[in-house]
Amino acid sequence: MRRCAALEPELPLHSFTGTMLQRDDAMRLLDRLLRFAPALPHRHRRRTGEVRVTVISDTHCLHDALRLPAGDLLIHCGDMFDLSRREGGDLARMDDWFGKQPFERILCTGGNHDQILEQARASNPQPFRNAHYLEDEMLHYRGLRIYGAPWVPGLPTHAFPKTRSALAEAWARIPNEIDILVTHTPPRNVLDRSTRGTSFGCPELAEAVRRTAPRIHCFGHVHAGAGQTARDGTLFINASSVRSAGGALRAPISFTLVPRA
Repeated sequence: MRRCAALEPELPLHSFTGTMLQRDDAMRLLDRLLRFAPALPHRHRRRTGEVRVTVISDTHCLHDALRLPAGDLLIHCGDMFDLSRREGGDLARMDDWFGKQPFERILCTGGNHDQILEQARASNPQPFRNAHYLEDEMLHYRGLRIYGAPWVPGLPTHAFPKTRSALAEAWARIPNEIDILVTHTPPRNVLDRSTRGTSFGCPELAEAVRRTAPRIHCFGHVHAGAGQTARDGTLFINASSVRSAGGALRAPISFTLVPRA
């Protein structure tokens, strides 16, 4: 059972985290492929219409230890809680934490460890006061089109499971021309490998991403796959915050994004 320890991020808050892309390479790649504004510290002058986004995932009850840069939009890709933890008030504490973060809008989806959230949303489709929960839903924010869903493959005793046929049906709902796609599971063969090299991504999601080509696809689930990579015009971000070993935290991933013309 994990407890919230006083841990600090291991990298500067305004850097692109992970080792997949160096900062200069990331800036060139994002600008060329995705028409991003450079991911500069927020004190720099902003381009008209750009949105400052921070992405986290798989915090597993250690959210209090994160230090997030101020921005416009915070996205949590699921696994806020622990599957083995059953403490009353966890949902309310998560909601309180969301309310203290320096963002105009907060979005989240569920993960396989989030049975507390799965149960809560059965009676209230929006169980948080300070964050908007995404489940097969499109949301518009400052000109950005954002779609999110929590479904995971291959874990029938966990939260938000679906069979392969049900996953194909769910991912078929993802519309085209999405700016940010938010899921918990990665697509197959994209930042989805464990420390032993096993791929845990979803094949049906991979097919949906090929079809819809979102500008950004952010997720978590596979802690060892944390990082970023760009393929076919989509930037993939595995934003897993907790490392698999020892519970150390990675710094959040922040970037700026300009809505489509």
